[in-house]
Amino acid sequence: MKRIIFSLLFIVFSASVIAQPTFDLGLKAGLNNSKVTFKKSEINSESIIKYHVGAFGRIGFGRIFVQPEAYFSAKGGELEGEALDIASSFNFNSVDVPLLLGLKIIDGERANVRLMGGPVFSVLTSNEIDGDDLLEPEYYKDNYVAFQYGIGADLMGFTIDFRMENGANIYKHQVNSDLDGKNSTFMISLGYKIF
Repeated sequence: MKRIIFSLLFIVFSASVIAQPTFDLGLKAGLNNSKVTFKKSEINSESIIKYHVGAFGRIGFGRIFVQPEAYFSAKGGELEGEALDIASSFNFNSVDVPLLLGLKIIDGERANVRLMGGPVFSVLTSNEIDGDDLLEPEYYKDNYVAFQYGIGADLMGFTIDFRMENGANIYKHQVNSDLDGKNSTFMISLGYKIF
């Protein structure tokens, strides 16, 4: 792992010495197709459509870039199954701060195609569970770290991103680990570069 981190830092440093840095700042919004899955096999998870809205920055060194973002995001899922008396909805809102490392695989004058990935740090702003008493809102984690990866494109001042976010345990039951919940979200974002 240390070799990978050192190699990435070396590439970014080398590119920054050779290339003239660029900076973009913009606004973004989009849809989340989110679902929460549990270890307990008797609980079935269905995805729901929510949204996100916020801002992004991009610091580029030739084809390599770093993209920090901050946005408000609504996520959750629908639950049903034998372990639940009635169907439940599992909803939460968070402020997400991804820090993505990317590579432009096509780098044109007016358009480009990008690959990106990195950690996302999230802080819950609200949580809610409707329906069954088996799951309690008190077991939501206040914050968590997940991983995002995806592909995007820029056309003049506009951006579009397709990303997957997963790896986050957002619900930690104190008594029954089969009721620990993990979030996964597919995101589509549209953005506009202000400058």
